[in-house]
Amino acid sequence: MSTRAEAMATRGEHSGGTNVCVVSPPAATKGFCSVRHGLAFLLHFCNFAMNAQNTALNITLPAMVNASAPPCPANTSDARDACNETLLGRRAADPVYDWSPYIQGVILGSFNYGSFLASIPSGYVAGIFGAKYLIGTGLFVSSVLNFFVPWAADTGVALLIVLRAVQGVSQGMIVSSQYVIWINWAPPLERNQLISISASGSMLGSCTVLLAGGFLCETLGWTSVFYIFGGTGCACACLWFSLVYEDPAHHPFISAGERDYIVHSLAQQDHVPSLSLPIKAMIKSLPLWSIMLSIFCVFWHAYVILTYTPMYLHTVLELDFKDSGFLSAMVLGATYIYSILVGMLADTLLSRKILSLIVLRRLFTAIGVSLAIGFSVFLPWVSDSLSVTMAFLVLSFTSFSFCQVGSFVNFMDLAPRYTGVLKGLSQFFSQLSGVLAPTVSGFLISQDSESGWRNIFLLSAVINIPGLLFFLAFSRVEVQDWARDQPLTRL
Repeated sequence: MSTRAEAMATRGEHSGGTNVCVVSPPAATKGFCSVRHGLAFLLHFCNFAMNAQNTALNITLPAMVNASAPPCPANTSDARDACNETLLGRRAADPVYDWSPYIQGVILGSFNYGSFLASIPSGYVAGIFGAKYLIGTGLFVSSVLNFFVPWAADTGVALLIVLRAVQGVSQGMIVSSQYVIWINWAPPLERNQLISISASGSMLGSCTVLLAGGFLCETLGWTSVFYIFGGTGCACACLWFSLVYEDPAHHPFISAGERDYIVHSLAQQDHVPSLSLPIKAMIKSLPLWSIMLSIFCVFWHAYVILTYTPMYLHTVLELDFKDSGFLSAMVLGATYIYSILVGMLADTLLSRKILSLIVLRRLFTAIGVSLAIGFSVFLPWVSDSLSVTMAFLVLSFTSFSFCQVGSFVNFMDLAPRYTGVLKGLSQFFSQLSGVLAPTVSGFLISQDSESGWRNIFLLSAVINIPGLLFFLAFSRVEVQDWARDQPLTRL
């Protein structure tokens, strides 16, 4: 890893601008067969395990508040008696709870309560001391807590909310810390694809739970969902501790060519962490506020779609748990593939100088928000057709992939050296949406189930349009003055 002196010497008189400029690397260092891409895929599976645990409650909640077993056949008395015995055994092992829609919304949002406590502090700590142990510890703790979710639900709603909040703290550590890894590992012209590969694991985790969760609820019972993905997370945490290093300089198996390529690509970037934070300047920064407002607005709609898609399909379209889980998984599966392709497209447009960085950030954010809101607003009017509804859900949720390389990563352009704390700050705003959106949505549905869904999607549109306009007006990609290395002066 280059030192600050090397970075300043390599940077020369380059002003930063809106275009990415890097030292030409050896051609042999490019490609997917590299340690940095291996790191991306390992982080991909950590995000898979993390989000699988987060989404598990979304698919199991309908089974937890309703009888999840299919009706018994009425053809013979023997078959009916055997079925009843099976149902009694299952219900004894997997209890059903009398929770109102409002309480369900609070439970779904409780996971995000704890993230408020962890997001900014963990991002700051990761920026100073490194992200490896924060990510590994957060994943391991979250996975262990996942085993205790059924016990907490059986004990009482209050304990379940507390447990999910603590799980949110541990997962907040993972989300806030992981972008710090790419400050030392991601060449600027590969940053979008590496981040997309690693972040897309979250979609795969949610997709897998929604795909398999309905089947598990109807066969092994809803408790099995928490046990299976808790064990998966423990395995991923062990791999993470064994294989990950903070930077290329300390990795024992990286080739000299790849190490030199990464070091020279990052030499111009002042990413040396700082213990002090220019809090007053950050508060006054409109480009930074444009990012945070955009993230809050986009995640409001994302949490509505992600959290309530199984319930929407089950209550409005009257699908059973297995079918609603499968169709919800189809939405996330399409988003998973699309997010990787969008990241590769963004890097291609930048490397070939088809778009400047500022145009790419604004254009992709505008496309993502406009399409997501446009398709979701019309969902209540196409509920008579399952195929049209699914097409609109897929198009609405996949559109968020454009924001992944738009406003979601823009803070890395403004202040590379404060990536950890700014990721934590963006996580704070996204989790604020995660708390408010499910709670408000649950309240709207409890008032009137038919008009409630329409009001949910309209409210998302009302929230997102101002956020998009503010981002288009004030977003920037130049390193801000408050994020530069300030020379010391004597008073």
